[in-house]
Amino acid sequence: MTETRPLALITGASSGIGYELARQFVLAGYDLVVNAEDERLEAAAQDLRETGAQVRADLRTGEGRFRLLDALDGLTVDVAALNAGVGQGGAFVDTELADDQEVIDLNVTATVRLAKPLLRGMVTRGAGRLAFTSSVAAMMPGSFQPVYNASKAFVQSFAQALAEEVKDTGVTVTSFMPGPTDTDFFDRADMADDTRIGTMEKDDPAQVAEQAFRAIVKGEQKAVTGSWKTKAQGLAGKLLPDGVKGAAHRRMAEPDR
Repeated sequence: MTETRPLALITGASSGIGYELARQFVLAGYDLVVNAEDERLEAAAQDLRETGAQVRADLRTGEGRFRLLDALDGLTVDVAALNAGVGQGGAFVDTELADDQEVIDLNVTATVRLAKPLLRGMVTRGAGRLAFTSSVAAMMPGSFQPVYNASKAFVQSFAQALAEEVKDTGVTVTSFMPGPTDTDFFDRADMADDTRIGTMEKDDPAQVAEQAFRAIVKGEQKAVTGSWKTKAQGLAGKLLPDGVKGAAHRRMAEPDR
């Protein structure tokens, strides 16, 4: 890492929104520490290095994800985007508890455990930007995706609470809310082939990341990112009652019988 270029940490950066967000930061002149839990990370890091940025790749899985900060020892993180997340589709009574727990461990527990020392360091310095990948799913009951939507509701509330706490410190906290995006999320969540949301046209992760990047550097507290359809979904999430949103989510996420 150089002393003249700012440093950004991006988790979940091997593909999809995380990789595209990392690209936005290297094109803006940042060096990177990128993290993910799959073997595509090094290839993604090498692609990012071709921009001229210094990129450190940190592959961690399971409990190792909580030791990510070891890779940052002695470094000043100017921006941290906690993007890593996982979903699980299906009725709650049918899914495996271990799979539900993995959603909580990555989306909630790891997010909190990484955010604590990162935000403390930024507040001590009086500068920094912390960002979270939330979801429009945070705004609606997640029928047939209940633990995932609840995890993103946690992230959304957590981020907005932190933004209020640090508003006079020189640090900003941003949550950005994508909709269904063309990544491997639905394959990993077992929703790709037998749900309407899995088979529908999805947003471009590059578009989502570009809008998220702008929100982060501007210090916006939250932003719905993606296509006009996703922005309309975000508006509907503010206006419709929970019962209507839960029924609509069921139509999108319930597996074909």
